[in-house]
Amino acid sequence: MGNEDFMRQAIALAVDNVKNGGGPFGAVIVKDGRVVAIGVNRVTADNDPTAHAEVSAIREACRRLGTFNLEGTVIYTSCEPCPMCLGAIYWAHIDKIYYGANQFDAANADFDDSFIYKELELKPQERNKPVENILHDEAIEPFDAWRDNAGKIKY
Repeated sequence: MGNEDFMRQAIALAVDNVKNGGGPFGAVIVKDGRVVAIGVNRVTADNDPTAHAEVSAIREACRRLGTFNLEGTVIYTSCEPCPMCLGAIYWAHIDKIYYGANQFDAANADFDDSFIYKELELKPQERNKPVENILHDEAIEPFDAWRDNAGKIKY
């Protein structure tokens, strides 16, 4: 199977998910030319705003491969990843992203995440949601403990 085949699989997952009452998003994670995980948008099915197709596929790939580090994999997603999914892809160390529709296509279907991109460009105190930094000195303690932990697993 080639790139277009894997993308068609992601698109088919998205179409089927809509038919089953879910959101129009599908994702496929591939390693060494074989599918290791798939995911669909399960936000309303699971009452979980983080259950996007890419995140669902990442969770499944990590479970199946027994690792939090997905280096050596690529993801095919039916739509350009939102900021949350993009962050998850980077944290998972996925090597490459292939996407079908883009963020503007999603916005035309009422999945507009442009406000999040705009919020990320602002200083915390300028964002739409109130943000207040408290107990900073105490909150550093876990990081000190992490730095001093000789047995930590870096990620």
